[in-house]
Amino acid sequence: MARSSGLVAGLTAAALAGVGFLAYKAEASVSDMKARPGANTSPGKTAPKTPVNPLALPTGSGSGERVVYGLQSRRVWLVENKTNKVKHTFQVMPSTVNPKPGTYSVTSRAGKIPGSDGVAIEHVVRFAKADGVTIGFSAAVNGSMAAPNPKKKTGGVRMTRADGDVIWSFATVGTKVVVIP
Repeated sequence: MARSSGLVAGLTAAALAGVGFLAYKAEASVSDMKARPGANTSPGKTAPKTPVNPLALPTGSGSGERVVYGLQSRRVWLVENKTNKVKHTFQVMPSTVNPKPGTYSVTSRAGKIPGSDGVAIEHVVRFAKADGVTIGFSAAVNGSMAAPNPKKKTGGVRMTRADGDVIWSFATVGTKVVVIP
């Protein structure tokens, strides 16, 4: 037992040393770039932006309790009311018909129904209409998140069954849904 504890401690120390070395090298590279004027920019171009955390709640996505749906990022954030913190975030597969950016409300829900594409779905949370199609979040009972047939007008924004369970508990009728580009 003591030998395995020593092995784990040794491996942990080696890993920490490796991380520290990589951090030092990264800082040295950044310092070197800062020391050379124009090294990280070209004439007429601005310096590269710091990468943004794709899981972070986008700015300008409203306030209060809400579901935020990012069309381009294909991501949903569930935001708590009092703390304005993300309770849960997950990837989705958009439908062929998308709502315009704006603020909506959950209008209705259904436990388990056939989807507009013929796939059995559950945890349906409807919030918008566009181009004559009802749009809502749902999870395929078979667990698939396949891209929809581009020749069909569908409004189901698909997610995993586990994420469907979470949004079903969170987004009751009247809950705000903010759609962002």
